[in-house]
Amino acid sequence: MNCQLLPISSFEQYTSAWDGLNTSGPNTPVLSSPFVKLLLKYFSSGKEQLVILGDTNNPTCISIITKDRFGSIITFQPSQAPIGLWVQDKQAPTTELLSALFKKLPFHTIVFGLTQQDPSIIERPQNNGRISSLDYIETGRVSLNKSFDEYWAERGKNLRQNLNRQRNRLEREGVSRTLKTITKPDEVVEAIIQYGELETAGWKSNQGTAIHIDNSQGKFYSEMMQQFCKDNNGFIYQYFYDNELVATDLCIRNGNQFIILKTTYNEEISTSSPAMLMRKESFVSIFEEKQSKTIEFYGKVMNWHTKWTKEIRTMYHINYKRF
Repeated sequence: MNCQLLPISSFEQYTSAWDGLNTSGPNTPVLSSPFVKLLLKYFSSGKEQLVILGDTNNPTCISIITKDRFGSIITFQPSQAPIGLWVQDKQAPTTELLSALFKKLPFHTIVFGLTQQDPSIIERPQNNGRISSLDYIETGRVSLNKSFDEYWAERGKNLRQNLNRQRNRLEREGVSRTLKTITKPDEVVEAIIQYGELETAGWKSNQGTAIHIDNSQGKFYSEMMQQFCKDNNGFIYQYFYDNELVATDLCIRNGNQFIILKTTYNEEISTSSPAMLMRKESFVSIFEEKQSKTIEFYGKVMNWHTKWTKEIRTMYHINYKRF
């Protein structure tokens, strides 16, 4: 199979082909070209390479790769991308694509890593010779194939009673609860500023990973959410106790997936879980609209995830080795 390694500046020429492979295969908004272009804009070093496998005019696979360390090359994947940047014809054997790519890599390359893949998108290969895979994280999804009432009735008694108790307590204390859904592009920047202020007050501030409107993360999420909102596919949920913002979600969707990209909440609140209360209320409209087939968390399964879904799968890495 023909394989070309091109400068990353060539990506613009292949966005239609990239989107064609994404739409016919994984069909996820986090592998759409608008999302990928903004990842490159804000997090690329400029040294990444574009991989074209197959016919130049009708590629079988396209990927973006970068040097990891000496002897190792991996798919380009900033932390804002939940899946490694690789799209392929769903009928093409992944092992053959990896073999063709590896032959074009520098002679000193010992291993190529296809990172953070979703088994519902690309079938996990068996360990065999130069191919091996390893677990990354377990992640969860909620299928949107029923009404919200049916879904909620299937949740555990503890979750339903716990949220009811929290809601009743807030009502007794005279605290009003309000869910605001932001979908207008011109409201995104202020929402990202508010997100950053809430996140900065929490543990991420100490690690330097919090969103701020002036850092790369803030600029990425601001421009990305504006773009998705213009296409009616961006949603920022804000949850208020009285007039105080206590939780917020950044979400994008297409016809296949509704993805919760990021969540933050007021960590000082100990008598209720604003993020959980927000999630229940936001899920109602997501179920009712039925614009997507699944809600995706694309984060490591925590105990609270298992209360919302039993649909758990293991994401994985693939390594293709020289020897």
